[in-house]
Amino acid sequence: MTDLADPLPLAQALMRRRSVTPADDDVLAVLTDALERLGFRVKRYRFGEVDNLYARRGVSAPNFCFAGHLDVVPPGDLAAWTSDPFAADVRDGRLFGRGAADMKAAIAAMTAAVAQFDADSGAQNGSISFLITLDEEGPAIDGTKKVLDAIAAEGERIDHCIVGEPTSVNDVADTVKNGRRGSLNAVITVTGKQGHVAYPKLAVNPVNVLLDVIHHLRRCILDSGAPGFDASNLEVTSIDVGNVAHNVIPAKATAKFNIRFNTHHTGAALLEWIEECRQRAGRFATGAEIVIDARVTGEPFYTEPGAFTDLIADAARETLGRAPELSTTGGTSDARFIKDFCQVAELGLQNATAHMVDENVAVDDLRNLARLYAAILKRYFTPA
Repeated sequence: MTDLADPLPLAQALMRRRSVTPADDDVLAVLTDALERLGFRVKRYRFGEVDNLYARRGVSAPNFCFAGHLDVVPPGDLAAWTSDPFAADVRDGRLFGRGAADMKAAIAAMTAAVAQFDADSGAQNGSISFLITLDEEGPAIDGTKKVLDAIAAEGERIDHCIVGEPTSVNDVADTVKNGRRGSLNAVITVTGKQGHVAYPKLAVNPVNVLLDVIHHLRRCILDSGAPGFDASNLEVTSIDVGNVAHNVIPAKATAKFNIRFNTHHTGAALLEWIEECRQRAGRFATGAEIVIDARVTGEPFYTEPGAFTDLIADAARETLGRAPELSTTGGTSDARFIKDFCQVAELGLQNATAHMVDENVAVDDLRNLARLYAAILKRYFTPA
């Protein structure tokens, strides 16, 4: 990697490390070497089995942070891949391998952007930092959230952040995520009493009770949308009884549901509402036990359109000739943790092949993303 201004060699070096969550396989060492060559002070943070990295160049404010993850999902059936998912081959102008889209290549583009920024002006009136985890594709317990708390305790402050999640649809920077809905997963378990269907008074049917609970949950309209967001929605994703007989009332029935919620709600408030629904259904569930195990996996975040999103859009117009659409669709990301510390937006490569067999991105798109990140740095540190 003699030329850090070109993101391709670093992207290949990172992708050749088999860093399936939470394995490191020296992938952080590869990035550390590149960042140290660019003048960054790099510090590792280990929580549980997870290694993380925070690097900073400069000591003054404002501190612009690039954030992301170097862990990847498992490749799946290796025989289904056209080439080794960790070979990082380039074929017909496209970079193939796990992490091409999500999101090792984007981190290489961030690094290349710093090198391009240095070559263009180097007028860094503030600080640039990198916050990198190996726990985004997994539980997200020992990664970004804990690093943020640790560096805040050490006096670090981040002013603005771009997360390199694959947000683009058809072209690089056609979409920027300035928010995401929160997510809540729950399992309802109803325990009744098994019996013969011809003698229902001698049994307690958990299926009927389960349907009542689901009815209480589904009949409530959570909201009609929030600024920048679609309406929150509750989706039942599974109902399971495991009963192969037609003439037996089962002893237990379960269901799973997920809620994607906007900024009208918090996870804590939704958990209270779920408990109210459980109690309401329980009043008529004589002899049955209702247990709901619910967990909030992410709170919503929203960065108001303004100076920060305008800066990103202006840089995209200047560099790529397009203005990105602001969007809050899609799943959760580590931006849900970063939003508690600074304004954050997500901007990366196309999402079309993320987590798929033969995950890939166009090399030209990778280089365009690096150019865009460099333009963002230039505008950020050279205010009009």
